[in-house]
Amino acid sequence: MTNHRFAKQFVDWVADYRQRNKEAPLDVLDDGSQSDADKRGAIGDIFFALEKRDLYHSDLLVVAGDNLFSQSLANFADFAREHPATIGVYDVKSLEEAKKYNQLTTNPAGIVTDFIEKPTHSSSTLCGIALYYYTPEALRLLKTYLAEGNNPDQPGRFVQWLHKRIDIFTYPIDGLWYDIGSQESLAEANEVFSGR
Repeated sequence: MTNHRFAKQFVDWVADYRQRNKEAPLDVLDDGSQSDADKRGAIGDIFFALEKRDLYHSDLLVVAGDNLFSQSLANFADFAREHPATIGVYDVKSLEEAKKYNQLTTNPAGIVTDFIEKPTHSSSTLCGIALYYYTPEALRLLKTYLAEGNNPDQPGRFVQWLHKRIDIFTYPIDGLWYDIGSQESLAEANEVFSGR
């Protein structure tokens, strides 16, 4: 998924990549937006892709582009296939840092029982990250979420709404995780990962 401004660069990159990797199942979807004023938002873009490519009949793995992982996500996907919806969780080790993300609580089975996106106060350092696995059961509810006028950006807002309707399981992410959405976190991640 890309905005219209950068669509050609992504299409060119995919064409070049396919020349070297014939089996690469890549597809660039231009959401038509040209600026912040007409962007669909992260949730709006997921819905756009679902509608445009009729993806309601299969599971969907959503990984935000500003996520950086040191470990494979294969175990996350294996676990998530068995549940209606799953969110990756990570211990950010700071209550102040957790306020940038969310506050979640779970039952003993690891099912989300409460979720607050961007809380003003946080009581836990375990946060949901922008790593989601949705089955068709969950994906079909996205249309209802948007039709009700809910926030089309911030993917955690959908989790906050969805956990009251279906079970959302949590899966702890091993290794290192960085949200490289800021210059500071990108610089820190570059320093840590440069030695790997």
